[in-house]
Amino acid sequence: MKKILLSAIAAVCFSTHGVAKGNAAPAAHIAAPEQYEVLLENKSVLVLKMVLAPGESDNWHSHRAETVYFEKGGKASIRTEQTVMDLDIPDGHTMWHDAWAHQVTNNGNSPIVAIIVEQK
Repeated sequence: MKKILLSAIAAVCFSTHGVAKGNAAPAAHIAAPEQYEVLLENKSVLVLKMVLAPGESDNWHSHRAETVYFEKGGKASIRTEQTVMDLDIPDGHTMWHDAWAHQVTNNGNSPIVAIIVEQK
């Protein structure tokens, strides 16, 4: 089951589906400042902390190529232009994928906390 779940996460995250055309979607910390805090920004990277409360959704946004570490995972829905995926993300899960645009909803009972490192 866990292998299938992680495969589903990888399928969504490693695909280029949902990449904003012409990068039209705003960056996460611009589109949803209530959920995304800038921890570091320099000429090489943008580091964000995402906290998504139970039942909360962020706004449609984009990320550059990124590595995401889920300090605290949970039940989430990720919507891209092509699909909606319901996921159960384990604590400590790490993933990488190309640039994309999406919207996330926390369907669980506890906050989802992630550290996101975007390449510039």
